[in-house]
Amino acid sequence: MRSLLRTLEHATLRDIALVCLADALVGASFGAISVSGGLPLWVPLAMSVLVFAGGSQFAAVGVVLSGGGALAAVATGLVLNARLLPFGFTVADVLQGPWWRRLIGAQLITDESAAFVLQQDDGRRRRAVFWTCGIALFVVWNVAVLLGALAGGMIGDTDALGLDAAFPAVLLALVLPSLTDRRTRTAALVGAVAAVAATPYLPAGLPVLLALVGLLFAGRPAGGAAGPEVADPAAEEPVSKEAVR
Repeated sequence: MRSLLRTLEHATLRDIALVCLADALVGASFGAISVSGGLPLWVPLAMSVLVFAGGSQFAAVGVVLSGGGALAAVATGLVLNARLLPFGFTVADVLQGPWWRRLIGAQLITDESAAFVLQQDDGRRRRAVFWTCGIALFVVWNVAVLLGALAGGMIGDTDALGLDAAFPAVLLALVLPSLTDRRTRTAALVGAVAAVAATPYLPAGLPVLLALVGLLFAGRPAGGAAGPEVADPAAEEPVSKEAVR
């Protein structure tokens, strides 16, 4: 772990710490909401260890607390978590190694860890930022959920404290640097419009998956498949003749 930290810049470590702080607030609110809503203490703790996906955990608990069954809660969480499938392809290069390392890495794939990986070009730094962010978030999230669950109903109305806004605000801050690229900006805009337009008509979780249609409008990198340019001797000939004159 120490070698991973030495690979990363202080600014990156600072950003990871800020993300962990924001997720700690969200995790505490999740634990408090779950227990104050009537769920046993072990339920949010087990979900945080086994599922480790804030959006899916909130969605599943919301279904249960509103009177839905366990199957409906599981289906809702699976649909919402399906968005992590393309993230897996994106960070596949950082999960090299034995099967047990890939299994642990798959559990640590989150919106935040994928976002940090996308900001890095060097392979070593991509691996370092993924494992550093993933492990830190896993520890912080589970500790925060435990503390929130123990607090129970003492927090009261978490929405009134604005804790629900911390998670999307952090993700937006991570995504903004990537939007300087025109193709990425187009894909994000199309996906956002599609998800917002479908929200009133589709069950929770499906609009997020529908946003993947934005990838169809990303286009291909200019000259990406053509390879490096090769100088054409014929094209240089007129220049040479002109130089002789």
